Amino acid sequence: MKWLLPLAAVFALTASAADISGTWKGAAETPMGKVERTFVFKQDGNKVTGETTSDMMGKSDIEDGKLDGDDLSFTINVNFQGNEAKINYTGKVKGDQIDMHVEVPGQDYKIDYTVKKVSGS
Repeated sequence: MKWLLPLAAVFALTASAADISGTWKGAAETPMGKVERTFVFKQDGNKVTGETTSDMMGKSDIEDGKLDGDDLSFTINVNFQGNEAKINYTGKVKGDQIDMHVEVPGQDYKIDYTVKKVSGS
């Protein structure tokens, strides 16, 4: 009977975890102007994959994605004007919105913005 309580706690935590599968959209103010970005997330447990598209940098695959409770992290690789860059995303899922934080390693480039779910499960 002692094993039931920890097992119930694990199920409760699993049930309350966010599910971000679907399409999300948002816009960020950048030094290059306003950039709109669409994310199509596919979630399998805590693993997150998919793709993202922006009007400025085109399409990129979502890599190294994971969702730990409501904490999201992933990277994308972009090519902007012939320059390759890895961009790190972290986020906090809050229902049908994700507060995103974006950083480019090795550069003083940080942006915070919110994306909202537009379709999906």
